[in-house]
Amino acid sequence: MNSEHPQLTLDHHSDTEAKVNGPVTCLGLTFENDAVRRAHFTEELRSRLQDPEFRKIEGFPIGSDEDILNLSDPPYYTACPNPWIADFIDEWEAQKKNRPSTSLGERTLSEVEGYHREPFAADVSEGKNDPIYNAHSYHTKVPHKAIMRYILHYTEPGDIVFDGFCGTGMTGVAAQMCGDREVVMSLGYQVKPDGIILQEETDEDGKKVWRPFSKLGARRAVLNDLSPAATFIAYNYNTPVDVAAFEKEAKRILKEVEEECGWMYETLHTDGKTKGKINYTVWSEIFSCPNCASELSFLDEALDAQNKQVLESFSCPSCGTVLSKKSLEKVEQMVFDKKLNTTFTINKRKPSIIVYEIQGKKFEKVPDANDLNIVEKISSLDIPESLPLDRMMHASMDMEKWGDKWRAGSASFTHVYHIFLPRAAQALGSLWGKASAIDDYELRNALLYWLDQSIWGFSILNRYRLRAYSHVNQYLTGVYYVPSQTAEPTPWYNLEGKLKRLIKVFSHFSANKNLIAVNTNSISNIPMPNECIDYIFTDPPFGDNLAYSELNFIVEAFLKVFTEQKSEAVISKSQRKELLQYYNLMKDCFYGYYDALKPGRWITVEFSNTKASVWNSIQTALTEAGFIVANVSALDKKQGSFNAVTNTTSVKQDLVISAYKPNGGFEERFQKEAQTEEGVWDFVHTHLKYLPVTKQQGALLQFVPERDPRICSTRWWPIMSVRVTSFRSPARNSR
Repeated sequence: MNSEHPQLTLDHHSDTEAKVNGPVTCLGLTFENDAVRRAHFTEELRSRLQDPEFRKIEGFPIGSDEDILNLSDPPYYTACPNPWIADFIDEWEAQKKNRPSTSLGERTLSEVEGYHREPFAADVSEGKNDPIYNAHSYHTKVPHKAIMRYILHYTEPGDIVFDGFCGTGMTGVAAQMCGDREVVMSLGYQVKPDGIILQEETDEDGKKVWRPFSKLGARRAVLNDLSPAATFIAYNYNTPVDVAAFEKEAKRILKEVEEECGWMYETLHTDGKTKGKINYTVWSEIFSCPNCASELSFLDEALDAQNKQVLESFSCPSCGTVLSKKSLEKVEQMVFDKKLNTTFTINKRKPSIIVYEIQGKKFEKVPDANDLNIVEKISSLDIPESLPLDRMMHASMDMEKWGDKWRAGSASFTHVYHIFLPRAAQALGSLWGKASAIDDYELRNALLYWLDQSIWGFSILNRYRLRAYSHVNQYLTGVYYVPSQTAEPTPWYNLEGKLKRLIKVFSHFSANKNLIAVNTNSISNIPMPNECIDYIFTDPPFGDNLAYSELNFIVEAFLKVFTEQKSEAVISKSQRKELLQYYNLMKDCFYGYYDALKPGRWITVEFSNTKASVWNSIQTALTEAGFIVANVSALDKKQGSFNAVTNTTSVKQDLVISAYKPNGGFEERFQKEAQTEEGVWDFVHTHLKYLPVTKQQGALLQFVPERDPRICSTRWWPIMSVRVTSFRSPARNSR
C-alpha cells in the first residue's frame, strides 16, 4: 500500500517498531519506549478511577478498576471515559496549521470561512467481502470503503472525524485509509502524484471528465461506544500489530492447548485402530415420543444422511408411530452445578455425528462407546477458572427472564458458562487463560481480539447446517438461539482459518494509533471541547432491532467490563424503555453531536429500521438538537445504490441522512426572526447554500428534489415548531 505525505497519512513505520527500537512521543511527552508510555498513562488513569466523581459520568461501564485498566491502553484507548480526548484534539488542531495548502484546481478548501460542501448523494456500491471488513464480526457494520467516500467528500487530510456509535471502529479504519493511495484508487477515483483525488463526472456536453474533489491523506478519528466490547474491537482494528509475534504466540497457544486437550478430540476410525482428529461433533437434542414416551434423538431418526436433508416425518424406533418435530416434546434433565452448588435444568443432548480427518481426508461416523466414554470423562472435570460465571445480565437469581433476548426453551440459559458443552468449556477456558496471561499488552489484546469472535462459535448457539461448507461461527446473528442440533468445533477447526486471515489483514493494514482516540461512555457526556469536530459519520441503534448490551454481554463477561444499560438508546421491555425514552436518549446523543461539531459542518446518519415511528423519532431528535436535514437517501442493499427518497415515512431500506450544523450566526438570527417573513427567507437562503444546484445521471440532468418548495417546507416547519417552543439554551451548549 502506498501513502502520501507521511505526516498526514498512514505511518507504515509502525508503533511496534518504535516500541522495540527506542523512544516514543505521545501528547508532547517522550518516553523510553511504548511500554513506559503505557505505564505512565495507566497510573494517571488509575488515579482518575479512584475519583468518585469520575465514575459518575453518564455511561460509565461496569467493572473494577483493575479490569478497566487491564483492558485499556491510555491515552489512546480507555475502557471508560477517556480523559485525554481534549488533549488529542488540541494536538491534532495544532498539526493542521503545519499542513500544506490544498488547492483543487479552481477550488480552494479553506480551513474556516471558505469551507463548503453539498450533501453527498452519489451512487455507492461496496460489498462486505473485503478482508479488513471481515477481520472481526459484529451485529451491524458499515463497510469502511463506503464510509471513506463520505470522509473524502466532506473533509481534508488531518481533519477530525467523530463516530459516537462506533461499533467495530470502521469509521476509524476509513479515516486512516483515506491516506492509502491504492485503497482510494480501488474506489474508482484517480490520485495525482501530488495527492489530489479526482472523481469522474459528466460535463454540460455529456462528456466524461475527471474533476478534483479531495486530497489524499489520513484523517484523525474520535471513536466512542457505550459497549466495552465494541470499543475493544474498535481499538484493535485501528492499532498496529507485531505480526510475527502475534503469529508465533497464537500458534504456541494452539499447540499447548492441543497438548492439554488433544485427547478430548481424538476418535477411532471405523477400522478400530487408526486415530482420527475431530473437526466437529454434532449434538442433537433428545425428544420423547407422544405415543410411547420413549426417548429418541431427533437427528438420529430424522436425518437422511445420503440426501443431506431432514425428513418432515419419520417413525418412532420404539413403537413405529409416524412423527414430526412439532409432535415431539423436548426431554429435560437435572444437572448439578458445582460452581453454584445447586441443580439446574437443561435440554438433554447426545452426540450424533463426528466429523474427523485422517491425513487430510474427511470422514463421518456415529459416536462409538469410546467416544461416549471420553465425553463422560470430560463432564467430570472442573470448569476452568478463566470461564466467566456471570449470571446473564447480572439478573437476580429469582428472575427467570433476564432480558429481551431470553426465550423459553431456545434461549433460557441462566449463566454465561452454561452455553458451553463440557469439552468446549475446557478448550475455550484454556485458550482464553493462556492469551490473558501474556504480559505484553498489545500482543495480549491482539490474541484476545482473535479469540473473542470465536466465543459464540464454541457455544451451543453454533448451528449444525447440513449443506454448510464450514461449521465455524454458524450461529444466528442478532439473537440468542439454541438450536436442536449444534455443531461443537475443535479449537483448530474453529481458529486456524481465522488466524491465517488475520495475519494477512495485519500484514496489509499498517494502522497508526496516533490517529485515533477511543472512548467508552455515552455520547451525551464525552469529555471533548465544543465545536472541535470537522465531520460526523454515525450508525446509531435502531430502536428495538438489536439489544446491543444483551448481545455483547457474553463477550463482555470474558473481558470483565460491561455496558451500563441506563444510557443505552434502545426500545426495551426489560429496561422499561418505550419509544419516548428511546427518542429522549437519541435526542441527548444528537445534542452531544451538535455541541461537538463545528458550525457549517456535516453529519451523516446511516439508519435501518422497519418502523416509521422509530424513523420519525430519529429525524425529530436530529432536528430538535439543531441540525438541518439537507438530504435523505435510501440504500438499496441489493444494488448498493442511493436513491433519493422524499417520503418521510419510507423505512423499507437503509436510510442515509445528510444534515448540517448552521453557521454564520443563523441560530441567533433565527431566535429573533423565527416568526417573521424575513426569518423564512433567511432560512431559505441559508439552506439553499447547502443543497446541490444540479444533479446528473449520465448525460441527463436530474431533478433536485431537495430544492422543491414542498421539500424545503418540510425542513422549515419542523425547525420552526421545535425551536420556537424549545430553543437550545446556552447551558445546553456548554459542557
